[in-house]
Amino acid sequence: MEKKYKLLKTNKKTFGDKTLFQIKALVDFSNAKKGEKGGYIEKESNLAHSGDAWVSGDALVYGDALVSGDAWVSGNARIFGDARISGNAWVYGDAWVSGNARIFGDARISGDAWVSGDARVYGNARVSIRADLKTNCDFELPRILINKPEKLKQLAEFLKKLEV
Repeated sequence: MEKKYKLLKTNKKTFGDKTLFQIKALVDFSNAKKGEKGGYIEKESNLAHSGDAWVSGDALVYGDALVSGDAWVSGNARIFGDARISGNAWVYGDAWVSGNARIFGDARISGDAWVSGDARVYGNARVSIRADLKTNCDFELPRILINKPEKLKQLAEFLKKLEV
């Protein structure tokens, strides 16, 4: 398989006890052009070489996290733990995704949102502002924008009722 990016060993950041390396596109693809510098990853297993997945801006991906498919992580987003970002999902802004969280489909995680634990966000779901999803949840919220704390609270109350 042809590599679509390389780690720039001279451009690195330390985040906690991790050393992350800036990436540079080696070929043109939909989310980056050849020579374009991207965000920071700890190792090549954090970003798939297949598909159009990309990490840009000051985004960090580390641990056993993986960005694949056509997913895009940008801004100041942090992806770590065993998190998986795939499909056409976007994680951006100051959002953090960690633990065993899975973000896929056309889902969008943004703002100061935190998604962790065993959460699954997919379909056309949108999670933004100061959302904090830490429960074991698996849901699809087609075309619902959670952009205010009271909406998130209503969602959390609804999800609590679903627990068996």
